[in-house]
Amino acid sequence: MVSHSSSEVRRVAIVFAGGPAPAANAVISAAATSLIEDGREVVGFFHGYSHLAVYHPVTHRLLVDEHYRIFEEKDLRGIRNSRGIVIGTARTNPGRLISCREDLRDPDKTEPLANVYRALIDLEIDALISIGGDDTLKTANLLLEYQKMLPAGAKRVRIVHLPKTIDNDYHGIDFTFGFFTAVDVMAKALQNLRADALATESYFIVETMGRKAGWLSYGVAIAGEAHMVVAREDIVDGLAAKNADGSKCLNLEALVDRIVDMMLARETRGKRYGTVVLAEGLAEMLPQAFIDSAPRDDHGHISLGGFDVGKLVASRVQARFQERTGRTRKIKGLQLGYESRCAAPHAFDVMLGSQLGIGAYRALVEEGLDGYMVSVTGQLELSYVPFGNLVDATTLRTTVRFIEPGSDFHRLARFLETRVAGDTEWLAQRARD
Repeated sequence: MVSHSSSEVRRVAIVFAGGPAPAANAVISAAATSLIEDGREVVGFFHGYSHLAVYHPVTHRLLVDEHYRIFEEKDLRGIRNSRGIVIGTARTNPGRLISCREDLRDPDKTEPLANVYRALIDLEIDALISIGGDDTLKTANLLLEYQKMLPAGAKRVRIVHLPKTIDNDYHGIDFTFGFFTAVDVMAKALQNLRADALATESYFIVETMGRKAGWLSYGVAIAGEAHMVVAREDIVDGLAAKNADGSKCLNLEALVDRIVDMMLARETRGKRYGTVVLAEGLAEMLPQAFIDSAPRDDHGHISLGGFDVGKLVASRVQARFQERTGRTRKIKGLQLGYESRCAAPHAFDVMLGSQLGIGAYRALVEEGLDGYMVSVTGQLELSYVPFGNLVDATTLRTTVRFIEPGSDFHRLARFLETRVAGDTEWLAQRARD
């Protein structure tokens, strides 16, 4: 555990990066208020690393109220439950050129990181609170590792990270702030679609956010009473196929047939309506022909929203249903997700976010930590996880936390969705995996 004197931390910066998440302002206000009330100064940078990464002492100096703000106590009153992000966000990635540890010695590849460091030093920042997803954690760790290679006498900026993502795909913490709000918002939308489907004897195939992992789709399906949910974690056995290079992909036709099987099973019970939830991460599992030319973001991720998996699958299900039955059924595909990211936060997310914000203060001031992620487990108990436990020491990358097949959470959705022929064997197989 790296420990420092709390007197070293007089001026603290906050950076929020990546996609928005409900309760962002609870996190920011709790951290900033704790520091200000303890006589310390707090600087909030606008829009993630977008200004920091291009800092230059002559051509792009950072200006107060244009590139950052200095928080006062009055700025933080009553914002804990507010929508949005008081300092904004962006996906700018200062570590985008770093792919291995050796790259940290390359001045060209580290230039954006060096700009961030020099900007922080220029503004006399003693510590940085990084708020974001696993890519932002990766950036925080790269900045930590970059500083380790500086000359012995160079000033160091201490770093703590607060995990943020509505996707809940984070190692080192049970639930991330914003997840339950996002589930709640999308589950309510799904319930509306369920009522529409019942009234019109139709089906809705809904793609939900969640990037690679299925946490959001499963939460929405369970809370929104969907009749089937499929995520990347479910692409096994008959739902899996192989690309020409041998890599695993989604058997799209098998998925279509499985949905039609569910529809026919419901018809035997006199039910001609329903909802299906698909995780957007399925887009990355599509056969290679679908994704070869897909655009990628600043972190190298495929732009999943552009695939519209819900519509892609819905059109095929509609055709397959008619082919197998000789009848038509209205089947509509759509996407859910963006409407949840800046929704009014759920009370639990406000409490969780506030505890994480307080945890940043305690990590820096009470514990004297550097290079740690703040975590909350159980009944909002704080703990601190070193970056080394979360980031691969060789590749400097973080890994996604998937739902474990056969886990109680995974099986919960299986028990609640519509059973079709062979489900008993399928459940038993999942429990063995």
